[in-house]
Amino acid sequence: MISTTSRRRRRRTTLVLATTTALLGGITSALPPAVSAATVDINASYVLVNRNSGKALDVYDLATNDGARISQYTRNDGAWQQWQFVDSGGGYYRLRSKHSNKVLQVSGSSTADAADLVQWADGNATSQQFQLADSSGGYVRLLNRNSGKAVETYEWSTADGARVVQWPDTGGANQQWQLVKLGAPAAGTFTNPIKRNGPDPWLQHHNGYYYLATTTWNSTITMRRSRTLAGLSSAADQVIFNLAGRPNGCCNMWAPEFHLLNGRWYLYYVAGQNVPDYNPTQRLHVLESSGADPMGPYSFKADLGNTWELDPSILQHGGKLYLMGSAMDGTQSLTITPMSNPYTLSGARRTISQPTLAWERQTAAVNEGAEPLYRNGKTMIVYSASACWGPDYKLGLLTLTGSDPLNRSHWTKSPNPVFQRNDGNGVFAPGHNGFFKSPDGTEDWIVYHANDSASGGCDMNRSTRAQKFTWNADGTPNFGTPVRLGTPLAAPAGEPAS
Repeated sequence: MISTTSRRRRRRTTLVLATTTALLGGITSALPPAVSAATVDINASYVLVNRNSGKALDVYDLATNDGARISQYTRNDGAWQQWQFVDSGGGYYRLRSKHSNKVLQVSGSSTADAADLVQWADGNATSQQFQLADSSGGYVRLLNRNSGKAVETYEWSTADGARVVQWPDTGGANQQWQLVKLGAPAAGTFTNPIKRNGPDPWLQHHNGYYYLATTTWNSTITMRRSRTLAGLSSAADQVIFNLAGRPNGCCNMWAPEFHLLNGRWYLYYVAGQNVPDYNPTQRLHVLESSGADPMGPYSFKADLGNTWELDPSILQHGGKLYLMGSAMDGTQSLTITPMSNPYTLSGARRTISQPTLAWERQTAAVNEGAEPLYRNGKTMIVYSASACWGPDYKLGLLTLTGSDPLNRSHWTKSPNPVFQRNDGNGVFAPGHNGFFKSPDGTEDWIVYHANDSASGGCDMNRSTRAQKFTWNADGTPNFGTPVRLGTPLAAPAGEPAS
């Protein structure tokens, strides 16, 4: 078994190989000018680079919990190395992590030498407040309000993962930090994630807006909208339906999808009973809009089956509708059921794919999250394989090579995954995708969720990401490689100027 530290060290090392020259070879000359303490921008994000080691202040192992330690690590500008200064008044600031939304704190509010720096929920405590003292060359020292001591890398270490502690203010290079201000994405670009805490995303562009819904894991169905893809990251979630009180579908809402069918939006989702072991009660359900607005209002329309099933989506073929899902058939498998209309099942559920290949069985054998994809008369399904709670969750491809979507033998499975983890880019367990078109209709885009580390789970910490994809000569999709968080990407064609 490989230790968590070893996995992280290898991932972080790989992540920066492509940028070693730019970021490490010229740390003082290639980076933007340092920002002095007097001009810190509370609306910006900063990477703090230690003068002695050249490494960045970092949330160790990408943790999100209270008490997680802070270290130094080779700079990669990930969210775990981005900090926002929050004004506490009197010349003091709290440093909030963009990754965890928690703030820098001296552990236990200690005043002792060598007390560790950790992250903690923001309580505006004096042990969370720091004064910025100027040093030569544009560097600053961070002096804790509670202890009066400076933030430093312990024992002048230059190693990845080295402790960050407090120590009496000596002005040493290991107590000096360069504040590197990160710019906002240029006009016409965006960066992932487009939603933090956004698993199982579904995104559509309609009448000038992007609409995004994700798993909430509670009794509400929410949606946000924006005229630009970049704007989704700060758009407010709005509750469009509350499931509270429903007898077999009040709680644990997962995997919402909304489809425009016959002039109305039908929103399909998974929910179950409010019981401690919720999983066995999860069922498929559908809402119906009263008009053509994706945000509703909606009314409850129907339960879709009375047995355990996940991840509903709609396949259209030959003028007919089919409900796709994931149910148990020896293993968790892809299912399809004919429909007479968007809310009525009209036949028996069939299995069309089981996790038979080795890459579909990593951590656990799973096929789920079936999503339709159409191109030049070809009907395909892109699905998620392996366990969502492992780092090897990924996407596979089925192609309808016969004429009957209900016939398992009419589907051909690609022998290899079509989208999977990329350790070098720090992307793990990419899956549960959807598709959308650019505003001008010329580009194809994939939306998916992923984790920031190999230890990430199947929970609300997964984030929503998007990127453009192309097509292979044989008519199958080419999704490329999942991009690193924070990488500037060109916005979808046809977006309005910001």
